[in-house]
Amino acid sequence: MTATADLTIVEIIFRLLLAMVIGGSVGYERQYANRPAGMRTHIMVCMGATIIALIQVEIAAQALNDALANPELSGVIRSDQARLIAQVVSGIGFLGAGTIIVTKQNVLGLTTAASLWAVAGVGIAVGMGYYAIAISSFVAIIIALTLIKRIIKVPTRKKLEVRYIHREETKEFITDYFDTHKIEIEDVNFTVTFNEDYRLYTNIYTIDLPSGMTYTDVIEDLSIYKNITELRLVTI
Repeated sequence: MTATADLTIVEIIFRLLLAMVIGGSVGYERQYANRPAGMRTHIMVCMGATIIALIQVEIAAQALNDALANPELSGVIRSDQARLIAQVVSGIGFLGAGTIIVTKQNVLGLTTAASLWAVAGVGIAVGMGYYAIAISSFVAIIIALTLIKRIIKVPTRKKLEVRYIHREETKEFITDYFDTHKIEIEDVNFTVTFNEDYRLYTNIYTIDLPSGMTYTDVIEDLSIYKNITELRLVTI
């Protein structure tokens, strides 16, 4: 009596090709969005997870065969199918961390890091032969990356960065503008840069706009003031 994982060369190639298609499809969307990890990276992650899972399947089958062939050792021979693939789940975090870019203004690459982690999970499912889970998960990932952001619009709060000279005069102008247009200032941070002939002030406002007003309107209105040298939005 023997146990087999039924992993013929045809089945192995099929699982690797399926992992390539799934990983490449997710990676294509990320590369199209000009993100750090593209199609090839996602393919390698998905196929790598599949390879690890295939090895784990073979290890488990071999352990079972050895136990059946040597009943006296059945209490000694053990195989934990979750042990090897668990290292994929934890190890992929290092690769995902490499796609995250942190700047003073925002954080980029979180979605790509999450997609790599999810693709690794799909690769494990493919390698273990859980096709229903793999294909369903693949469809769900594609929907999450492409359709959800088109269907659900999430308003983002932004900060307005204003650089200017002549502190008192310009600060009074900005404050009057906000009051006139009923723009609520929730928070403000400021810095000053000392130059030989003048001082350059930078204020970063967290503001709440009234209904019907956009950040574009605010920037256009403030840009006409002569003492303001730079205006830009910072996404939180």
